[in-house]
Amino acid sequence: MTAEFRPVVLVPVYDHEGAIGAMVDAILKHPLPCLLVDDGSSPPCEQVLRALAAAHSERVRLVRLPQNQGKGGAIMAGFSVAAELGYTHALQIDADGQHDADCIPQFVALARANPEAMVCGHPVYDESVPRHRLYARYLTHIWVWINTLSFDIRDSMCGLRVYPLAPVIDLMRDVRLGRRMEFDTEVLVHLVWRGVRMLNVPTRVTYPSDGVSHFQAWRDNVLISRMHTRLFFGMVWRMPRLLWRKVAA
Repeated sequence: MTAEFRPVVLVPVYDHEGAIGAMVDAILKHPLPCLLVDDGSSPPCEQVLRALAAAHSERVRLVRLPQNQGKGGAIMAGFSVAAELGYTHALQIDADGQHDADCIPQFVALARANPEAMVCGHPVYDESVPRHRLYARYLTHIWVWINTLSFDIRDSMCGLRVYPLAPVIDLMRDVRLGRRMEFDTEVLVHLVWRGVRMLNVPTRVTYPSDGVSHFQAWRDNVLISRMHTRLFFGMVWRMPRLLWRKVAA
């Protein structure tokens, strides 16, 4: 076990000024610090974020990226800042309100008990989820199972999860990860390849409270398709090691 467990809540934000206030209020019900990463938001959202950080200065820190980096870029920037500040784990939660912040204690408790593991949300959807999103997610699940030769990752796209920062920072040094919507999936596959254990936790998900989605169908589907191709060929040369790991387990 790590000598000290220091978690921080990490929230990447891009133009979610209508939802982020309620999300921060929900996060601050729990005794954890919060790191907001402003991913080059427009002035209205930037002003909201500055006001939130000022109002909760003892627990909320704001990092401003001057240009939009994409979700993955914002999260990786947050990892770097969190590690520099001495945190050991980052609980990622999306800014749009689709995740239930009341799950934070459960996720943190699991991470505390299993500090070397990833704690991954496994969505339980209500009626608000668009059907085409479910079908697209299932295709990604199939590719993830192929590319890891396992069912270790139940859902690779859920935006509620706890990262152990040490292996993630090492991965960022060694591998150029996708910086947009493909990041959530790609980082988990690489961590499985590196032997990081996955803990999957059912969590309630709604779509989203402010009605804002930054998923751009053409661009992001192309990036995700390229990612799956990269991961497939990465799996092929790792296959002997992955299969041996299963036999030896």
